[in-house]
Amino acid sequence: MKLNIRQLFQPLMALALICTLSACASNQVKHEVDKKKLADIHYQLGQDALGKEGMLPKAFDELMQSDALNPNQPQVLDALAYAWLLRGNMDKSEQFYKKALRHGAGAATQNNYANLLNRMQRFEEAEDMARKSLDDPRYPNQDKAFIILGDALLGQKKYMDANLSYRQAQIFNPNNDMPKDKLAYAYSLQGRLNESAALYHGLVHKYPDNRHILEGLLAVLMKQNKQSEARQVLQNFRNNSNSAMDKAWALDQIGQLE
Repeated sequence: MKLNIRQLFQPLMALALICTLSACASNQVKHEVDKKKLADIHYQLGQDALGKEGMLPKAFDELMQSDALNPNQPQVLDALAYAWLLRGNMDKSEQFYKKALRHGAGAATQNNYANLLNRMQRFEEAEDMARKSLDDPRYPNQDKAFIILGDALLGQKKYMDANLSYRQAQIFNPNNDMPKDKLAYAYSLQGRLNESAALYHGLVHKYPDNRHILEGLLAVLMKQNKQSEARQVLQNFRNNSNSAMDKAWALDQIGQLE
């Protein structure tokens, strides 16, 4: 039986078509993989830029490119939310935190969003979001979550619960002194001035050039009418500080005590 040329080439053409389609599918998969890898690189560059002074526009550029290449990745949306917060646009920041959560973001984003809600003085919502982040026992930054929860409770004047939350943060990370600073401030609001001053004195001794901590101690000392002690700690700060502006600030504060 003789085969004509058309009959001979039909199987070959079919085979060639299958190979072509297979190659196209393989190329498409490779293209998608390459896009995701490139998106990851842009994300890492954006994250790096976020931590550097004066690099916020670069961070936005890299993170937006990452989102365009591989849209709606929770970690990218979270980073963009933080970038908008650094830029001072809290409404835009909130939009991206909500979007990240809709696309599967977990405890870290819940905690970051709770921090934003505290800044917006929406303390009840912040408390709810902070508690959600603490529902995941695998979240590594438990101390930060308890600090943010404490801030939310303090904003609602739930003083005892706030105190407990700050102490819980200390338990999770004894090397983090921020809970002590927060607790000292909380005590000052509650009129527990001696306890507040004791905490602040310990922190000032450990961080003699930290202006923020010193300001907290000064506020307590002024409530206690201890002007001479306030003058002394200001003088010590002035002697220890390497900042010309901080030295000038301390001198002005001393002048106001005269």
